[in-house]
Amino acid sequence: MNVYSDSSHTALKYLKDTEVNINNVLIITGDFNIRDSLWDPSFPFHSSISDDLIMIADSFDLSLSKPTNPGPTRFSDTAGESNSVIDLMFLRCGSLELDQHHILSDHRLSSDHAPLTTNIPIEDEFVQSTKLSIIQGSDKEKEFIKNVISNMSTLDTSNINNVDNLIDVVNHLGSIVELTWLKNSKRTKISKHSKQWWSQSCRLAISKYRESRSRDDWKSFKATVKEAKRTFFDNKICEIANSKRGPWELMNWVKKRRLPATEAIKFNGSPCLSLESLWNALHNTFNNALHRQIDVSISRTNRTNNGALSQPTSLNQR
Repeated sequence: MNVYSDSSHTALKYLKDTEVNINNVLIITGDFNIRDSLWDPSFPFHSSISDDLIMIADSFDLSLSKPTNPGPTRFSDTAGESNSVIDLMFLRCGSLELDQHHILSDHRLSSDHAPLTTNIPIEDEFVQSTKLSIIQGSDKEKEFIKNVISNMSTLDTSNINNVDNLIDVVNHLGSIVELTWLKNSKRTKISKHSKQWWSQSCRLAISKYRESRSRDDWKSFKATVKEAKRTFFDNKICEIANSKRGPWELMNWVKKRRLPATEAIKFNGSPCLSLESLWNALHNTFNNALHRQIDVSISRTNRTNNGALSQPTSLNQR
């Protein structure tokens, strides 16, 4: 992240008061226009703005980097004004590879600021470009299933009386599936043009057209592709309709609806958008019997012939 903060510290105030949703920040660097004794030995004072800057960097898990060749980063052309350190770099905390930077004082050309540099290690990344696969519905798939079933029948499962023996049988089963897969699968190249409906007949048809370059073979290839697509999607529709019982799942516009982030409380069909309306809804909901007439006769107690109150009876005694 490259930052320029003016003399009013506008950028720092924005970063402090705004939740910046940026992940995996490795570096924050720039002209912060802050002189402080923390990074400038020639300046004897400390500023509270510096504490805000350190706090912002810490929120990104970054810490102040010390240059390998300490010195000024801004060079003044004004007589009587000293050079200063206002260009800073914050790097990943605890990193052993990204922990220091360098000030290139001789490379500032016509600028009054010296550039800061650091080395970012970039490791080689292996990108899988091929994979082993078996075409669905092909003879190789049938052969794979047949071989797996045949080899599974030879497994000895008569002595599975403890965990170790069970693990041995499972490992043997895994080896059978793996070896059978390697025997029947074919290594194919992964590309953005790969299609699930592409079949062996499509491959043969395009090969035939490439050899002849005739219009008839091109028409035959297009017809083969159309048939392959139709067969693939018909099977997919049958699979979804029979297993998931939801044919509409094939449509792109059928997705889970997100719930609204907020929903107003409603009372008598009207939304409660103020404290007064919320209070009225609460009051009228839980005190709806207030000021209503009541029938006191239902609370009349039963008295015996001598005027004494009778003992309450339960439902079972009635």
